Amino acid sequence: MNSAASAVGRFRPRLTLQTLGRGDGLLGMRPSGPFGPRGPNVTVVQISWTYVTDDGLQWETAAPTALLNRRPPSSQTVEDEQGRRLLLRDLGAEADALDLVWDLGLYPLPADTLQWRTDIAAQDAAQTLDSLWTLVQEDFFGDFWAEQLPGLQAKGWAIVVRPGFAHESVPVDAWRLIVNPATGALLGKEVAARMRGREQAVTALGLPAGEGSWLLTLGIEIDGELVDLVPLLAHLLQRDGRWLDARQIALIDDHALIMLRAPGGKRIEALAAPLKAIVGSMLELLTDPLRKEGPLLLSSWDAYRLETMRLSLLDTQRERAGAHGAWQLQGDAGLRALAQRLQGAGAPQAVSAPADLGVTLRPYQLHGVAWLQYLREHRLAGILADDMGLGKTAQALAHLLIEKQAGRLDLPALVVLPTSLIFNWQAEARRMAPGLRVLALQGPERHRDFPHMAEYDLLLTTYPLLWRDRAALEAQPFHMLILDEAQTVKNATARSAGAVRRLRARHRLCITGTPLENHLGELWTQFDFLMPGFLGDMRSFTRLWRKPIEIGGQTLRAQLLAQRVRPFILRRRKDEVASELPPRTETVKLVQLQGQQRDLYESVRLAADEQVRRVLKRKGFSGGQITILDALLKLRQVCCDPFLLKGMEHPAAIERAKLELLRDMLPALVDEGRRILVFSQFTEMLDLIAAELDAMQLPWLALTGKTPPAKRGALVAQFQSKTVPLLLISLKAGGVGLNLTAADTVIHIDPWWNPAVQEQATARAHRIGQDQTVFVYKIVVEGSIEERIIELQARKAALAEGVLGSDAALATKFSSEDLQLLLAPLA
Repeated sequence: MNSAASAVGRFRPRLTLQTLGRGDGLLGMRPSGPFGPRGPNVTVVQISWTYVTDDGLQWETAAPTALLNRRPPSSQTVEDEQGRRLLLRDLGAEADALDLVWDLGLYPLPADTLQWRTDIAAQDAAQTLDSLWTLVQEDFFGDFWAEQLPGLQAKGWAIVVRPGFAHESVPVDAWRLIVNPATGALLGKEVAARMRGREQAVTALGLPAGEGSWLLTLGIEIDGELVDLVPLLAHLLQRDGRWLDARQIALIDDHALIMLRAPGGKRIEALAAPLKAIVGSMLELLTDPLRKEGPLLLSSWDAYRLETMRLSLLDTQRERAGAHGAWQLQGDAGLRALAQRLQGAGAPQAVSAPADLGVTLRPYQLHGVAWLQYLREHRLAGILADDMGLGKTAQALAHLLIEKQAGRLDLPALVVLPTSLIFNWQAEARRMAPGLRVLALQGPERHRDFPHMAEYDLLLTTYPLLWRDRAALEAQPFHMLILDEAQTVKNATARSAGAVRRLRARHRLCITGTPLENHLGELWTQFDFLMPGFLGDMRSFTRLWRKPIEIGGQTLRAQLLAQRVRPFILRRRKDEVASELPPRTETVKLVQLQGQQRDLYESVRLAADEQVRRVLKRKGFSGGQITILDALLKLRQVCCDPFLLKGMEHPAAIERAKLELLRDMLPALVDEGRRILVFSQFTEMLDLIAAELDAMQLPWLALTGKTPPAKRGALVAQFQSKTVPLLLISLKAGGVGLNLTAADTVIHIDPWWNPAVQEQATARAHRIGQDQTVFVYKIVVEGSIEERIIELQARKAALAEGVLGSDAALATKFSSEDLQLLLAPLA
């Protein structure tokens, strides 16, 4: 042996990947240690150490697979092939590299675990395969290839891939989007689920019965094989939260390569741009846990978003899909024709005001009438959701007058509305559309009018009477069915909501300033009346839209829902279209509880806190809703006035903070010549205020649920004549539909959970026809539950902003997490 001085070689570990299969004579792998049985494809890893000196001397050996002696205690020398020089091995680096192998999840694979077809194949393998390792499952090699190997290369490892390795990432060769009409069996099943036992009263888009469903196949072509893209995308959405957030998905570079995981562990490289287009159009279908394998089932209402996705994919096709990944689009021409009709929604042709209309329509109102005409022409339905006070009733009456003058109003139109608005619609119809024959179906003798309904152009009924008169109304077909203040039927299971769905009408319309008052389920209820199936059934909507948006905060899904519904919602803001309206000034007047009223609040709060804790422990948040609301109600009542609490004796000298403030405010405002609306959710509070006004000898009027409908018109006319300066109104009875422009001051005695309801009430004064600055005062007890209700309003109003593009609603009233805040002591 030559004893020349040893030289230190450069250490470089090597990892070799190979997939063994039938061509190698492999039958499979028997279970052993951490491994289960495998079929004929088994990927093995060989680990070896390589040393290279500056003069090109190279030496290589297999890494040890034994668990013992992974860190030899001393260095070791190696003689070269000619015996001329000794190499000094870096045993510490070898040990570190071996530790890394174990950290990667690789385990030694005993050679006798592999099963071979013949003894010759086994002998050949023994000669070529040495020091074998593998992962616990074959499918893990896809992630190993994409995620682990780049890191190994960065650390100086040499990576060798032998021919036939089955887990390399592969590019997309082509993208496929295939649309075919659904089978009759599938369609029948879908319609049955959608209608839930009720008769289908609306035929969407003029389609013949039995048509209007399609099957969508999303596929990618890999090496001549078509791979279903849907499960790959569903997996991507599960593991990468960026694809559920609208802001983050917009930040993903269109040219970025996204790794998709195919069955069997194969990784597929796809450009981000087409994936963004697909996810942005089909999110809820891709993430539905109840989705069955195979093509996606689409209804006719999906035509619009499918066409939007198709156009997005075609736009700059080469850049988006890649030079070798062009889209191959195969679709049904009928679906594309429907999409073109749906895409036109919201862009109607201009119309002129009908002859004999008794009011001059503003430009935005004419646009609204044109939009209603467009919906009627294309057999669509929608929600006229302008801000309160922008003349929704005028637009609807002009629309009906056009229908009559065109000869299409050969059947009556029916408007269903709150009881308080009957007189308002009658008066507006006489003033604006005197050519319409109007019949109000109300009063104990209304059954006498049922046989004559077809003789009129416009019928008016109320939500409470609709259920009672359903038999007569179901027997009469209508040209148009309109729900005014449509949020009234926000509960889909209520009797009135079920009754309106059974009425027969060619066209349907909702009118409301607040399509959302509490949660997205209310929006579903209105669209299920307008266009059954548009948002799916209630359960699927809750699963796919409501919970992910309201609870999960998925902004991309909220954006997609907004894109879906906005073509069928016309919503304009006052500050955008009614610039002639005078300004509105809002002031929150904070009052402090003192003395005995403060002590009463704290004692009620402690009792409520204890009561709520008990019910939460016994029934949970959902089961204890009634008890929780009752406890919070008592706190709100103490804030308004101690005498609202039932069954309690109070000393005559107890403080009454809000009444004391009103004693100072109201006489001064009346002396200034103001006309004032005073709103409260508690009618008993209005009674207490009325007693104080009598004591101060201030004249007043009151409008509550106790006011007979026949007297409401005269009461409103009296206030509008400016002979009485004060009108006390309950939030429920007077919050919608009234024109009270004689008022220039609005006082809200107590905050309500939903800011949109208070906004509606304020809009009774701040609306078209108002020529004075409107002052709005909100009286709030400082540091109390009232101030915290306002904080909740601000936090949760973002739900409607995301879907409707306005601050029209509150999400849920409060969550279990909010209870601690609401029941906190006075600040």
